[in-house]
Amino acid sequence: MKTVMRNGRILAGEDFRDDVAVVVEDGRVAAVVALDDPQLAGADAVVDLQGGWLMPGFIDVQVNGGGGALFNNQTDVDALRTMVAGHRKFGTTGMLPTLISDDAEVMARAVHATREAIAAQVPGVLGIHLEGPYIAPARKGTHDAGKFRIPDADEVRMATSLDNGVTLITLAPERVPASTIRQMVANGAIVAAGHTAASYEEVRTGLEAGITGFTHLYNAMTPLQGREPGVVGAALEDADSWCGVIVDGVHVHPASLRVALAAKPRGKMLLVTDAMPMVGSDNPAFELYGEVITAVDGVVRNAAGALAGSALDMATAVRNTVELLGLPLAEASRMASTYPAQFLGLQDRYGHIAAGYQADFVLLDQTLQVQATWIAGQRD
Repeated sequence: MKTVMRNGRILAGEDFRDDVAVVVEDGRVAAVVALDDPQLAGADAVVDLQGGWLMPGFIDVQVNGGGGALFNNQTDVDALRTMVAGHRKFGTTGMLPTLISDDAEVMARAVHATREAIAAQVPGVLGIHLEGPYIAPARKGTHDAGKFRIPDADEVRMATSLDNGVTLITLAPERVPASTIRQMVANGAIVAAGHTAASYEEVRTGLEAGITGFTHLYNAMTPLQGREPGVVGAALEDADSWCGVIVDGVHVHPASLRVALAAKPRGKMLLVTDAMPMVGSDNPAFELYGEVITAVDGVVRNAAGALAGSALDMATAVRNTVELLGLPLAEASRMASTYPAQFLGLQDRYGHIAAGYQADFVLLDQTLQVQATWIAGQRD
């Protein structure tokens, strides 16, 4: 099957172009060519993009729930199908379902469900994100501190046992020995610092042990101060690590995000949603750790007033990055696709519209609303 996509503004290379078309064959981009190129002839289908913005599908590395499902409450393949479908409406074509701090048995079920979903080719499931339970009580947010612990060797093996997808682990470097972090990395996991009360020095030790990311920068971590740089200072200083940011106008002030963008090298800031089940669902409430949590005016807090994830979707995060942070749409798009793919080590398959890449796309209209998505060339 040969499909030609044309008559749009296509993010091919550094910026959008309206003088090219995309050829898709067998779920991959076969070519990006000029509008008069002979390769466009003989197509089985032609997609008229109607002047919209075509960009790589969004990749979200922090998705707690969606479509009414919360991964902690339903650790099975059906839940992952529901989450993917809920977020695909908003341009997300790849995600890491995220399990927040829980018992080892729940973690093992989540890893198994993720393995099964990938084996069954559930569209969009790229791996798993274990956010905790190896985190700090002082920066727990909505996590249950009763679940927190330091993993032994058997638990490290279990947490890093996914063999057909990416594993991301968020931990507090002051709580987990550097040798354990090194073992997680040696087992193939990507490790990020988050929900941490670490000092600058403790973060540096974690970075040297193999930490390469920071989970929802500014939130649930020690702040940057003049005489104590904290986790935020270490994150902004380090040129090699990636920082996830929740651009919803609630979790972090736009000015603080602009400071981070100025401090980090280009390509090291990526958009995440930290989304809860209400994304892609009409129900604003869900249950977590036996407590009913409801989004009010789009803000998700638990009974204690702590932010409990978000009601943010990736298309809104991209719009907010343009409107609140003043970035060009092309760069906001890369923060939602290209840079997450690089962080996950998947940059050779995802995050670009170029020959050889999986045909994962999102089409936005003039107001940056999602009109369609494609995963491996299949339209929603």
